[in-house]
Amino acid sequence: MSRSARLVRAVAVAAVWGLALPLALAGCDGGGGGGSDDVGAPGLGDPYFPKAGNGGYDVRHYDLDLAYDPTGHRLSGTARVTARATKALSAFDLDLKGMTVEKVTVEGRAASFDRDGQELTVRPEDRLGKGETFEITVRYSGRPETIRDPDGSQEGWLRTADGALALGEPTGSMAWFPGNHHPSDKASYDIQVTVPQGLTAVSNGELRSERTTGGRTTFAWRTAEPMASYVATLAIGRYTVTRSTTGDGVPVYVAVDPAQAAASHTALARLPEVMEWAAYNFGPYPFSSTGAIVDRPSDSAYALETQNRPVFPGAPAIDLLVHELAHQWFGNSVTPRTWRDMWLNEGFATYAEWLWAEDEGGPTAEETFMKRYDHGEETYEDLWDFPPAKPTSAADVSADPVYQRGAMVVHKIRQTLGDDAFYDLVQGWTAAHRHGNADTADFTAYVEKQAPDQDFEPIWRDWLYGKGKPKRP
Repeated sequence: MSRSARLVRAVAVAAVWGLALPLALAGCDGGGGGGSDDVGAPGLGDPYFPKAGNGGYDVRHYDLDLAYDPTGHRLSGTARVTARATKALSAFDLDLKGMTVEKVTVEGRAASFDRDGQELTVRPEDRLGKGETFEITVRYSGRPETIRDPDGSQEGWLRTADGALALGEPTGSMAWFPGNHHPSDKASYDIQVTVPQGLTAVSNGELRSERTTGGRTTFAWRTAEPMASYVATLAIGRYTVTRSTTGDGVPVYVAVDPAQAAASHTALARLPEVMEWAAYNFGPYPFSSTGAIVDRPSDSAYALETQNRPVFPGAPAIDLLVHELAHQWFGNSVTPRTWRDMWLNEGFATYAEWLWAEDEGGPTAEETFMKRYDHGEETYEDLWDFPPAKPTSAADVSADPVYQRGAMVVHKIRQTLGDDAFYDLVQGWTAAHRHGNADTADFTAYVEKQAPDQDFEPIWRDWLYGKGKPKRP
């Protein structure tokens, strides 16, 4: 993601639900929100977004059948969610903000339900047993909402001049489909979208089919690899679409607003080159396709690392393209276990920019590191306000310390190990947690295990968890 560090200086919003709370994530087993013995908890107790996600089940697959009318700004959908119960359940929740729920079934039988804020509570006719795989079907419609984050930025369903753009970090996906919206619960996706003829609907994964009937076109997308819902996307509008393959044979699907096509050409032409460079440094590409979505600058205030094809508000610079493609390894494949672990996404993606500049004949990563240390507060006023592994609140999970100090932590590890061992460690990390979740404790333990003869405690103490500006390195 490139929100506060690159495209917009977000204004912190004092939101009660965004305050950092001393809660441990309970996982998808029913804890974290006070669920009773056979009721899934309405929230996983995330340190910054405690109501995000739900307990008692693990989603395996989302099958979304959507139709959007830009003129009336109306979305209608049927969501079929396949999940496995991690405990016996007489009731469970889905996250869905706004919209009107018309009908819910569980295993094909009508279920009762009620709404309370973002919680859609479902009570199946028959109690679900622990370990049982089941399908929930939710039929819904309405005008999807734009959600304002604790940092002041907007996500969810964003109306554009010719359609819409759905962005989900951290909680915006609940504006357009019901689900278990926390990064710790990843799933595969089928997303079918019907729009007026002449518009294109772009989502994650691979385009399986495109058909036009009666003045409407249906696009069917499939994401086979696990995906966190916050990096699911849907872009509807008039796009110039190009298809190609990388040197390794990975399909490339790029959709660009025609007004941005000329300005985007130079950077996007280098996408295969960036992919090859990233795979060489970070390990094999973890997904089956790649690409990009370029909308107009007025459509969004930030870029986002949506899985397979990141979204850009206007023509991207090459370093921003590097950043968002690096996220396919760091964030999309190796996904944070909680929002407190955001630096594992942004620190590595930011450091990828430093490495790219170094390899392109620009400043070395060491020079960039020392520039940040000596003068970083002149560009990033909040650089030393809090450590990357402990953002002060939900409004700070995308702030400069998470990005820039996070990258500085990565550089300190490289300094300690040397280049050969460092790149071995990075590639081992992306392989060990490929398509999974990891937290900061997982990472520090992994580093220490890979280099048991090195002392990393000063890095963790001073750079990862320490308050204020560390002593000069």
